Amino acid sequence: MDTLMYLMQGFSVALEPQNLIIALLGCFIGTIVGMLPGLGPINGVAILLPLAFAMKLPAESALILLATVYIGCEYGGRISSILLGIPGDAAAIMTTLDGHPLAKKGQAGKALCISALSSFIGSLIAIGGIILFAPLIAKWSLSFGPAEYFALIIFGLATLGSMLAQKPIRSLLSALIGLFLTTIGIDGNTGVYRFTFDSPHLSDGISFVVLVMGLFSISELLLILENTHTSQSIIKKTGKLLVSLKEFFSCFATIIRSSFVGFFVGVLPGAGATIASAITYMSEKKIAGEKGQFGKGDLKGVAAPEAANNASACGSFIPMLTLGLPGSGTTAVMMGALTLYNITPGPTMFTAQVDVVWGLIAALLIANIVLLLLNLPFIGLFVKILEVPLWSLAPVIAIVSAIGVYSINSTSFDLVLIFIIGVLGYILRKLEFPMAPLILGFVLGEQLEVNLRRALSISNGDFSILWQSVITQVLLVGAVLIIVVPPFIKKLRKARV
Repeated sequence: MDTLMYLMQGFSVALEPQNLIIALLGCFIGTIVGMLPGLGPINGVAILLPLAFAMKLPAESALILLATVYIGCEYGGRISSILLGIPGDAAAIMTTLDGHPLAKKGQAGKALCISALSSFIGSLIAIGGIILFAPLIAKWSLSFGPAEYFALIIFGLATLGSMLAQKPIRSLLSALIGLFLTTIGIDGNTGVYRFTFDSPHLSDGISFVVLVMGLFSISELLLILENTHTSQSIIKKTGKLLVSLKEFFSCFATIIRSSFVGFFVGVLPGAGATIASAITYMSEKKIAGEKGQFGKGDLKGVAAPEAANNASACGSFIPMLTLGLPGSGTTAVMMGALTLYNITPGPTMFTAQVDVVWGLIAALLIANIVLLLLNLPFIGLFVKILEVPLWSLAPVIAIVSAIGVYSINSTSFDLVLIFIIGVLGYILRKLEFPMAPLILGFVLGEQLEVNLRRALSISNGDFSILWQSVITQVLLVGAVLIIVVPPFIKKLRKARV
């Protein structure tokens, strides 16, 4: 009863004219920012943070603005992933694997539609989880220390080898390349320069945006240029813009499963939507088996990561609000916004800052309805991008990529680096190496190293800490089984035949 009363109080805050306008504006800005490759939610929130404070918005209004931009970015990130094959941020990488092939088959409208519906359902389930289970789940997430996160990342990396069952060796090699690229730069503990080739520009390592733009944008540009002499367009004419009820219900179980998994992964501080989307995509691919078309243009391959990353984004508010721990990089920026208002996130927020917390939860519900209504009618406008001829699409991709990369550090070195990485990505794609494991290896590599060092620091160098807890044992055994069981099953099937 108290929860319902607090929620009604939250709606009274969120439906105030000023806050409602702020939520609508945040949804629109978030969608646009999410569409732009390389920016992503953390950049969108970071850009608007000083603006919100300078406008002297109340704490609840500022948090509503930043939160709706965050959710809007998660919706918008799928657009460039599906239409151009360029993920808007790390969480949209998995959407690219089936979203862009669907666009190439003339089903861009369906891919955009199922992604919007999946995002809506995933967010809705996660917000329900925040309302019902926030204190309980936050307490459970405290059991994850550095060793548990290390085991979770090992589990995620182990699944990469089987993510594309047709090419497990190439997938594993791609992941290892990603892990290697993570090591470039100054070692945080010792101050030693690693693989920088005496270049000061590499002292901070390779930027994620530079890597993504090179591997996806520039390599895609090279592939487009390669195909211009054989075909005027690499995208077929778009057919129906909306999915049928039959197609939606065929993905419904996938959406529900992925939403719950994404929510629970999002609750873990620091896990983030990238891990959630990867786990759900690979899980659903396993469930689909040989009958599925994952990697070739399967609606379930779009529904799973989209439901997961939006559920994870909403779930990441739980550790921020109840524990004072950022559930993702974006919520870490939002925590900074709260400190500007002298609000300390933690267990007392649900009682001491009722308007802020419950106003935010109510605003998230309103924002998701707005985003669904905003995205579905504009699907026809989005797919018009596919009608742009190749001769004009190529320079647009190049210009957008150059601007996005140059805006990070304002250095021409990044423009050279993006081209080098793009050529490498082009060669790897021609050799049929999947790009998603490489990116995921890069994203997870830093977390892997940091959590390993933290765990060993706690144990004074005793490696047994990595398998002492029940959680680490379950995750490590699961990682071994994922590597060993699929080849064993294949051998059994061949033996029977």
